[in-house]
Amino acid sequence: MLAKLFQKPSQSQSPPPSSKPNVPNQSMTLSELAPRVSVHYGIPLTASVLAFDPIQRLLAIGTLDGRIKVIGGDNIEGLLISPKALPFKNLEFLQNQGFLVSVSNENEIQVWDLEKRIISTSLQWESNITAFSVICGTQYMYVGDEYGYLSVLKYDAEEGKIDQLTYHVPPNLIAEGARISLPDQLSIVGVLSQPCSCGNRVLIAYENGLIVLWDVTEDRAVHVRGYKDLQLKEGMVFNFSNNESHTYLNDSLVIEEEEKEISSLCWVSPDGSVLAVGYVDGDILLWNISVSDSGKGQSTQKSPIDCLKIQLSSGDRRLPVIVLHWSSNKALNGRGGQLFAYGGEDIGSEEVLTILDLDWSSGLTKLKCVERVDLTLHGSFADVILISNAYEEDNSNVTSVFVLTNPGQLHFYEYASLSIFKSGRGHNHSVNAVQYHSVIPTVEPYMTLGKLYYIGAEKDSFITLSETVLPAKLQSDDMLTERRTKWPLTGGVPCLMSATEHNRIERIYIGGYQDGSVRIWDATSPVLSLVSVLGFEGKGIEVVGASASVSALDFSSANQTLAIGNECGVIFLYKLQRNSNQSTVTLVTETKHEVHNLPHEETNICSAIYSILSSPVHALKFATSGVRLVAGFECGQVAVLDTSSLSVLFVTDSVSSSKSPIISLAIENYSHTAEKSVNSSGNELTTEIAFVLTRDAQMVLIDSTTSHLVSSQPIHPKEKSVAISLYLLEGKHPQTERCKKDSIASSQPIEAQIQPLQTSCENQSIPSRIEDTMHLNLQHKKLASQILLCCEDALYFYSVESVIQGDNNFVHELKLEKPCSWCTIYKKNSEEYGILIVYQTGEIEIRSLPGLEVLGNTSMMSILRWNFKKNMDKTMSASDKAQITLVNGSEFAFVSLLAFENDFRIPESLPCLHDKVLAAAADANFNFSQDQKQTQSTLPGFFSNMIKGLKGDKEGHDINNTEACAVMTAHLEKIFSRFPFSDSNNAYDDMELHIDDIDIDGPVIVTDEPVIVIPSAKSSDSIKEKETEREKLFEGSSSGAQPKARTREEIIAKYRNTGDATGAASQAKDKLLERGEKLEQLSKRTEELQSGAENFASMAHELAKAMEKRKWWNI
Repeated sequence: MLAKLFQKPSQSQSPPPSSKPNVPNQSMTLSELAPRVSVHYGIPLTASVLAFDPIQRLLAIGTLDGRIKVIGGDNIEGLLISPKALPFKNLEFLQNQGFLVSVSNENEIQVWDLEKRIISTSLQWESNITAFSVICGTQYMYVGDEYGYLSVLKYDAEEGKIDQLTYHVPPNLIAEGARISLPDQLSIVGVLSQPCSCGNRVLIAYENGLIVLWDVTEDRAVHVRGYKDLQLKEGMVFNFSNNESHTYLNDSLVIEEEEKEISSLCWVSPDGSVLAVGYVDGDILLWNISVSDSGKGQSTQKSPIDCLKIQLSSGDRRLPVIVLHWSSNKALNGRGGQLFAYGGEDIGSEEVLTILDLDWSSGLTKLKCVERVDLTLHGSFADVILISNAYEEDNSNVTSVFVLTNPGQLHFYEYASLSIFKSGRGHNHSVNAVQYHSVIPTVEPYMTLGKLYYIGAEKDSFITLSETVLPAKLQSDDMLTERRTKWPLTGGVPCLMSATEHNRIERIYIGGYQDGSVRIWDATSPVLSLVSVLGFEGKGIEVVGASASVSALDFSSANQTLAIGNECGVIFLYKLQRNSNQSTVTLVTETKHEVHNLPHEETNICSAIYSILSSPVHALKFATSGVRLVAGFECGQVAVLDTSSLSVLFVTDSVSSSKSPIISLAIENYSHTAEKSVNSSGNELTTEIAFVLTRDAQMVLIDSTTSHLVSSQPIHPKEKSVAISLYLLEGKHPQTERCKKDSIASSQPIEAQIQPLQTSCENQSIPSRIEDTMHLNLQHKKLASQILLCCEDALYFYSVESVIQGDNNFVHELKLEKPCSWCTIYKKNSEEYGILIVYQTGEIEIRSLPGLEVLGNTSMMSILRWNFKKNMDKTMSASDKAQITLVNGSEFAFVSLLAFENDFRIPESLPCLHDKVLAAAADANFNFSQDQKQTQSTLPGFFSNMIKGLKGDKEGHDINNTEACAVMTAHLEKIFSRFPFSDSNNAYDDMELHIDDIDIDGPVIVTDEPVIVIPSAKSSDSIKEKETEREKLFEGSSSGAQPKARTREEIIAKYRNTGDATGAASQAKDKLLERGEKLEQLSKRTEELQSGAENFASMAHELAKAMEKRKWWNI
């Protein structure tokens, strides 16, 4: 198909660079470009926030560039990419439901479907979100904004949308309910649902230090705490600096500033009676907000000591306490535990995560710090999250910690490692943390080279390789399991293909490292698994530079041999066949050929070590059969090695006069017919040609069996260029008339006998470029007939036949607009090709062959949020289906660019990030019973307390988790589907309305815009919700309430007069006349209202919706 494009032009006419070849258009279409990240390992350097699902055992990591990394078990990881590259302010799981909620810096609330790895729905919030919280175990969310407005959202999984519920509380209503005054604009900085309240109460924290515990069912403030409470009473100050506790009464609390800005908060008791609040000045206050529900009229009940202060440092200038987390100790009946805090230390001190082991079993006023531990961080702090083993039998003290630091480092501290500090005191303890290690390490150790190889499923070799490396694979998995025995992340479900065909290795990824080691992974499925770690450590064998950085590698699937070259010029051969354990190692140098015996107990698959040149190895390429290996060095020399006899066939001089480094190699077998002579009968011979490319874009063809030059001179572009790579393109290439004439005119015979293979590199330099030059006559064979030369500024296409004959003219030239960094060829099928170009700007361009049309453009930034970095091309590799592997810092990615590639695109091949079986088991297997205390103690605190709240004091009733969630959901749905102050139980049962109290002097105002009247403190009880929306609109004008009969004493008290009877009669007459006038005016107003009733009725629904959605600042 490609023959017409790359036919050799005549000597007198060479196509201009801008012209395109006249070929039929059979190229791929633009619609086939569909980039997709199939595999991603490693934590992005911009990681900033953590979230954890305790049931699914999944960890989510949000970044500053709009990505979310999800990590599970068994090498299952996923990458979610938001349309906008914005930081995430909040990240929380909808626990055990398969959804993840994120809030971006532009206040877009996104719900991610973990099973489909897409955004299920999103909601753009109008104002700046300053507080966000998911009610644990439900799909309900609290949202607090910069204006002090509290809203409630619900994610409807069936509809796939976020609903903004009716219940919302503006700050003035909270001020009325709490009977306090609030500034005009006051941000909510924290929202927490109170434990053991069944979702009935929510804690609202404002930036000025005000804390309100709000009852959403009764629409009242249960507790109000803030700076005014500090001025009312003395407090206790506990200084826990330097692991020493100092307790004293603090009279200075009376004169503290009126406002203490809140920076963090958390509950520190399982019943929600004690709250820890961190402030920007470095203080931590423990607020006692225990409540005694004696009635609706009592809003607060203060304990003798409302607040205790904790100081982590005695300095005057301290860091804000930006993170607080609590782990309760059940052995102390909820009156103690561990407080995790970041901040509160002196400014300029070392960054640490402080853990305080607190105990107030004798009362909050007798607070004790049992132990203080300071964890030294491995980098700058980003976030911390607590992990509790909620479903283990004994979890009273089992709390572990994930700590995220910059850049992109995740450390896990198990409870056992934290508890070792009980026996020792001191500051800045070091902990044996378990660091997250990526499945494919790229930084420690540092990856210098990576390549992807396919093993054809139609061959038997992949079965042999599977049997060979499977024991090593199992051994490596056992090693990882032992090292990560207590690693808490076990979520996700492996792909079905990898589970059913785990012994079939069809694709492998090989990485070379700076320490000289090599790792091999099974890349058959999107869940990569380590197969083997290679590195030569032969006892008694000293090889100079054996542990140098890996600089080149190649794998032969024909004989399952892996060749590794390093920066010191050493080449290793590893045999991966069945029973490949080698008892000897052959060491080949410039002067000697030695065979070393290895101890019987030592495992070794390295068959040979070549150290013939001290120059770094830049390129390695196996011949088709895998018997010969061609190596290119930085010094410009080429060596051909025999892998069967473990010898050196020859070593050339520098192939270019400039001694430019060899950067790319290609090998192809070509058949030719020897001319008939007395000793020859025209037998067909095969010549193996090595195509050698140097950095300065010179291309040399060498016979790999004889070391003869195939072309009379190096081929190179006319313009000075920097070469990148070289590729051979297959296709039918019929002989041209000119080629036939040249073949007939050629009188130089071709050697009929191949010279014997040499075992030494002595005197094996390049022969004379004139005397030993060969000319081949190519026949009709489906061979590589075109050459693609990739340079930084252009792509050049040459005909193989023309190059062999020494023609330096290219067939076609494609000038590139931007400098190219990497290039490769991909195939849709045996007849359709394409070119994939990666520019130094990170842009990726796909072009068709033979038309060279641009099929599409994308970039590393749009696919992965990566910027192109220097030497990134060293770790780039690709399959013939445009699957490319990329490495950037600590991240490894496997990107599928084309839609027709189905290896990693079918649903069965991708691992699932949500385990439906586990979710169903969690719902079905948790049976709650008052008699089963042990089982009940192992449940998550929220569900356990929720069931207790729903069951009350009744015993003998079992309820499962599904029913509990259903009851809880129905309960919250009832609460949040109404307006505040609109409960039917709070209707005006006892309200009296007297005609004398009606003010009818003002005009009736009828507008088209809805008017929302905010109640005052005096009339808050008179505006409680009506039973229907029509009653809310007409304010009870159609009420059928009957006037209350008055007693004689009430009438006397109302109309008593100290004057004579005549004056009393006159006053009564005036009152009757006045009442008559009022009745007449009321009648007229009633008629006016009735005339406009139709308009009001049509607006009733819109008014209700407007009142629901309008913000108070828009009123």
